Amino acid sequence: MSYFFDFKIILAFIISFGIAYIIGPMLLPMLKKLKFGQTIREDGPASHLVKNGTPTMGGIIFIISVVLTVIISGRYSNEIWFALSFMLLFGLVGFLDDYIKVVLKRSLGLRAYQKIILQFLFALILAIYQKNTSPMGTQLIVPFFRDMTLDLGILYVPFLVFVIIAITNSVNLTDGLDGLASSITFVVATFFTLMAIYTGYGHLAIFMAAVSGGCVGFLRVNRFPAKVFMGDTGSMALGGAVAAAAVILNLSLLVPIVGFIYFAESLSVIIQVFSFKVFKKRVFKMSPIHHHFELSGWKETKVVKVFYLVTIVLCCIGIFAI
Repeated sequence: MSYFFDFKIILAFIISFGIAYIIGPMLLPMLKKLKFGQTIREDGPASHLVKNGTPTMGGIIFIISVVLTVIISGRYSNEIWFALSFMLLFGLVGFLDDYIKVVLKRSLGLRAYQKIILQFLFALILAIYQKNTSPMGTQLIVPFFRDMTLDLGILYVPFLVFVIIAITNSVNLTDGLDGLASSITFVVATFFTLMAIYTGYGHLAIFMAAVSGGCVGFLRVNRFPAKVFMGDTGSMALGGAVAAAAVILNLSLLVPIVGFIYFAESLSVIIQVFSFKVFKKRVFKMSPIHHHFELSGWKETKVVKVFYLVTIVLCCIGIFAI
């Protein structure tokens, strides 16, 4: 059955958008009452210090919208439940991180090794699941080469684990400006919705449409000036959703293209740390790279708009790459 004109996919976007749009302002007083205020990094841009105390953990808004939309859709299958489960599992890692930041007032949250252990375990489960259920076995689709695949064999599971962890952490690093991670992920989620439709994964298309709609609805309270931040609860959940879609669709090799901004953010941090430790020099004024542009004179809103437009262009390229 073709899902291209299936109204349920469009309806999933609309429902998720509507839920996030409506409950966003409703949850703000609760987050403020619980004093879930973000502690802004002291080593960040000075202009961000005014955001100190802004409610965080707002990612629960679109997480709720996605969960309810999936339930309402009535389309239940292993692929949709598995994708949703991984969104929630990675969201849980983010929640624990936020809890430490907010309640214990330690701005860096979970220790790096604690995050990696949890992410590794969840990523390993997804990679093994995909290996055992994918009709392509251990093969991946190669972008720009129609009908060509790459068989990774025994390297398949380790590679997917690396990709999943890279995606989730990259989305997490992208969440540094008002509306940045949510607007970019809206575009990326829409791309994977179209790819799921094209490849016949209709239930996954419904899930990703819900993620896309939830991101747009969340922008009501997250766009500049943000009334609430998604926190690691939200960014890790979005990373889990994007990673699950890329893995299930066997499109892991395409992620560096359509999710270029995610990886540019991650790569900028890696380059900055390496350069400073080895050469005692900084390549960027500040990392992740969105802060570099801010300190170069770009307004926060300009950085978000440019990164958003770049993602649209790259996702369009990604469509023609398959």
